[in-house]
Amino acid sequence: MKLLNIFKSFKNDESGAVTVDWVVLTAAIVGLGIVVVQTISPAIDSTADVIVEDLEEAATRDR
Repeated sequence: MKLLNIFKSFKNDESGAVTVDWVVLTAAIVGLGIVVVQTISPAIDSTADVIVEDLEEAATRDR
């Protein structure tokens, strides 16, 4: 009987449920952030290249 009571109390214990919810929520936010960065990364690279070209052109014009 004692073992059955231990299993019942373990099944009804929800003290770690909030922690699991936060871990899952945090993992989802991090995953979404990675997807966003991977999606906009090519646009950022091309914009940075254009800025570098413009700065190099401006530097050669001012000489």
